[in-house]
Amino acid sequence: MSNQSQIQVDLTLDCKGLACPMPIVKTKKAIETVQSGQVVEVQATDKGSLADMQGWARTTGHQYLGTIEENGVLKHFIRKSSSDEAKPEVKFSVTMTTEELQAKLDGGEAIVVLDVREPAEYAFQHVKGAVSIPFGELESRAGELSSDASIAVICRTGTRSDLACQLLQEKGFANVANVLPGMTGWNGPTSKLI
Repeated sequence: MSNQSQIQVDLTLDCKGLACPMPIVKTKKAIETVQSGQVVEVQATDKGSLADMQGWARTTGHQYLGTIEENGVLKHFIRKSSSDEAKPEVKFSVTMTTEELQAKLDGGEAIVVLDVREPAEYAFQHVKGAVSIPFGELESRAGELSSDASIAVICRTGTRSDLACQLLQEKGFANVANVLPGMTGWNGPTSKLI
């Protein structure tokens, strides 16, 4: 008997082949259809979905139970919180557009561009000069950043970077902004590693 067969699942959600933010978007909708205490299994192939699910659960009060990987599919297990455990979902309030970030960089403003996407995403294209710390590693690697620096956090669409901004703020970073709509809207200079 596998360990997974011991996990009672009330709803299975297929997010295979979907990139951020879609696994989170679909999970938000699905969690509303189950009762408090029930478990949703989210099947995803986006490697970044692990950190996304953990971060989203932390900010909403739902319980991230764990993830099992089988044949390249990440199976995330989330328990819906009770009404007294739930937290209202909050978006990070400080944002800037990709155009505003480009203007700051062109103007020579001292700003750290923090890319929180997965390493493969960063390798193929990133804002020129951006620092790569994948969201799943940010909590343990936040010390690599100066808490006094101006930090523009970017991901693919602004969802993962929103969660990263909230995490940095919790850790005492005072000057953080979420770049919207992320790399999907970036028209400035880029670099790649490969």
